[in-house]
Amino acid sequence: MAEAIAYPAAAQVPARDPRQERGLLAEPRAARPASLRRAAPLAVMMALLAPAAPASAQPGVPPVDPIPLPPAAPPQPPAASSCAARSSGSGSGSRSRAARSSGSCSASGQARPTSAACGTAEQPPPATAAPAPPAATPTPAPRPVGSRAPVLRAAPPPAATPGPPPDDPTGFEERLVFDTGRIAVAPPAADRIAVDVHGEYQLRYRAHNDLRLQPPQLDPSANTLGLNQYVYHWLRITPRLRYRDKIQIVGQIDIPRGMIFGDTTQYVDRVRDSLSEERWYEVQPRYLYLEYQAPFGLFRIGQQGSHWGMGLLANDGDHPTLFGDYQRGSLVDRVLFATTPMGRGTPLTIAIAGDLVFEDNTADLIDGDDPDFDDDDDVGNRALQGVLAVLWRTKPAEIGIYGVLRKQDTERESVPGSASNASLTPFQDGLTVGVLDLSGKFNAPVGGAEAFVYGEFEWAFIFGSSNALRSAPGSVINARAERESERVRTFGGAVTLGAVKVTGTGKERFGRVVGEVEWGYASGDADPYDGTTRRFTFDPNHNVGLVLFDHVMAWKTARSATIAQDPRIVNRATPGLQLLPSKGGVFGATYLNPRVIVRPWHWMDLKAGAVIAQTTADLVDPYQAGALGSYRNYDGGDPERHDLGVELDAGVEGRIALDGVTTVQVGAEGGVLFTGHAFDDDAGNGLGKQYAGQLELGLQY
Repeated sequence: MAEAIAYPAAAQVPARDPRQERGLLAEPRAARPASLRRAAPLAVMMALLAPAAPASAQPGVPPVDPIPLPPAAPPQPPAASSCAARSSGSGSGSRSRAARSSGSCSASGQARPTSAACGTAEQPPPATAAPAPPAATPTPAPRPVGSRAPVLRAAPPPAATPGPPPDDPTGFEERLVFDTGRIAVAPPAADRIAVDVHGEYQLRYRAHNDLRLQPPQLDPSANTLGLNQYVYHWLRITPRLRYRDKIQIVGQIDIPRGMIFGDTTQYVDRVRDSLSEERWYEVQPRYLYLEYQAPFGLFRIGQQGSHWGMGLLANDGDHPTLFGDYQRGSLVDRVLFATTPMGRGTPLTIAIAGDLVFEDNTADLIDGDDPDFDDDDDVGNRALQGVLAVLWRTKPAEIGIYGVLRKQDTERESVPGSASNASLTPFQDGLTVGVLDLSGKFNAPVGGAEAFVYGEFEWAFIFGSSNALRSAPGSVINARAERESERVRTFGGAVTLGAVKVTGTGKERFGRVVGEVEWGYASGDADPYDGTTRRFTFDPNHNVGLVLFDHVMAWKTARSATIAQDPRIVNRATPGLQLLPSKGGVFGATYLNPRVIVRPWHWMDLKAGAVIAQTTADLVDPYQAGALGSYRNYDGGDPERHDLGVELDAGVEGRIALDGVTTVQVGAEGGVLFTGHAFDDDAGNGLGKQYAGQLELGLQY
C-alpha cells in the first residue's frame, strides 16, 4: 500500500515535512543534528529523503508498515520549529513537553499559531564551533491517546479482542412453539452468486380402521372405504439460484410422490389423491419463479405458492402442522409487486398481484373436474384473480387485510362426445366471487418469567355468484338454458391463543412447555338447492386433528361426490358436485382444539390434543338431497343431529441434527374419534370409534 510522495524542489528546505504536520514523523527539523542544519540545501533535502537512521531501524521500535498518505499540507513558517528547538533541547522527553506547551501542533497534525512565549527564531551557532555529534536519543515512551506531541510511528494494532457474544435472542420466535426441524436458508450475499438446494424426503406408514360409507345403488356391498393400511412417501426438492442480494430464481417440485403399496380405496375417485391405485411415481410441480429486489420494492413472476394468515383460505402446502401432513396447496402463476411505501424497514407493506390459478381447493388448471371418469380428456378450470394485500407488521404484532376478485370458468358438456360423435349441449360453469380476509398475530413477554403469550386469528368472507351449483341431478333438460345464478355467501375463521415457557440460551434455547387452544368456525349449508351457497371450507392443509376432518369427513364427502357423478347412476350429474369433497378441510362445523407440547430436550416433542366439534347447520348430503330426493346425512340418518364427536390425539417426534445441514426426523402419532350422533344411519346405528395413526421417518436437508 506504499505510495510515492513527490516533494517540491526548493520549497521543502525551510518547510516542515508534511508528514510531520500529520504526526507521522517523530522529530521536528530543529531537533535534527547540527551537521544537517549547517549543510547545503541540497544535502538537507537528500537527508530528508533518505535519512541515515530511519524510524523503522531505531532500536526498540518494531518496523512500521507503509502508510498511504494524503496530499501534503502547504509549507509552514519555520518559527514554530525554531521555538520547539529552543525550548526542547536534544532529549525526546523535553521535546514532548515543549510540543505540548507551545501549542505549535495539534494532535491531528494541523498547524496552530505560535505561542508568544516562543520568542524569535533561533540563531545559528558560531561558524568556528565544531559540529557536535548528535546526542543519543532514547527510545520514546508510548504516548497516551490524544497526545499533542508528534508520534514516532503509527500506533501498533490493538491486541485481539473477543468478538461479540454468540447470538442469544431473548425475544419471541416461532420455533419456540413449533419446531419443524427444517434447515434454515442462508441469507443472500451482497457480492457473489450462490446456489443452494434444500428440501425433504418423508416416508409414512398409515393405518385406519375401515370406514363405513354410503354404498352406491349399483353395488350395495361396497359400504366401506376399503383402506386399512398403506405406505406413502414424497421427495420435495427446492433449488435456489441467487445473484448477489438482488435476484433469485426459486424452484420446487415433489418428485416422486404417492402411495408405494397398500390397500386401495373404492368409489371415491372423484377426488384428487384418492389412493385408488398404487402410484408412487407421481410428479407434482410446485414453484418456478424469478424474484428481483429493486430499491423501491420487490417483483416476483412465475409459479409460486399463495399463503395468507393462518392458511385457512390461501395455503401454499409448505407449512407443517402439529398433527397431520401437507400436500399440494394454493399454487398460482403470478405477477406480484410488493413495496414498503414508508421506506425500507418500516411496518407498512402493500402488495398487488395478478394470478392464473394453477391449483387450489376449487380449481385445477391441468386435470379439471369434469364428470367423465376418463382422465385423458379432462378439461381444466380457468381461474383468474386479482389480489391486493395490505399488512402492518412489527416484531410483536401484525395485522393485515387480503382482498381477492376471482373469475373462474370451466367448459362442460351435458352428454360427453366420442371419437366419432361430438358432445351434446356443451355449456360453461362460471364462478365470480370476491374475498375479504382479515388476519393478525401478536406476542408479548410474561413479566417475571421466561415465557411468552401469543395469538393469531383469521376471518374470511366470500360473496358473489355462480352457476356451477344449481338444481338437482337430471332435473334440467336443457343445460344451456339461461338460469338464475346461485348466490355465494360463506364465511369462516379461527383464533388461537397460547403460552410458551422458554429455557436455554443461543441455539439451545427452546420452548420447554407449550399450551394453546384454537377455536374455529365454518358456515354450513342446510339446503344445497335453495339458491344460496353457504358452505365454507378451510384449506385442507390447515389440519385440525387427525381423524374427524382429515379422515372421516374427507372420505364421506368423496364417496358422495363420486356416486353422485357416476354415469351408471345418473344420466347427467349436477355441475358443481366436484366442489363437494372437503379433501380434509374443516367445513360446516365449529370446533375447539386444545393442544400441548412438552419438550424434555430441545430435539424431542411429546404432543397431545383434542378436538370437540359440532356442525353449524344441518348436515345434509347433497347426493341424497338431489339424486334420491331426501334430506339425509352422509350415512342416511337424521341431518338435524349436530354432534360430530370428540377426538383425542397424541404423538412423539425426535429431530436429530447430523452435521448442521441435515436433520433426521423420527416420530409417531395417532388419534381416536368418539363419534357423535351426526354419523348415525337411518336405523340409528352409530358409526363407532374411528382410529387413525402413522409412523414417520423423514430427512430435512
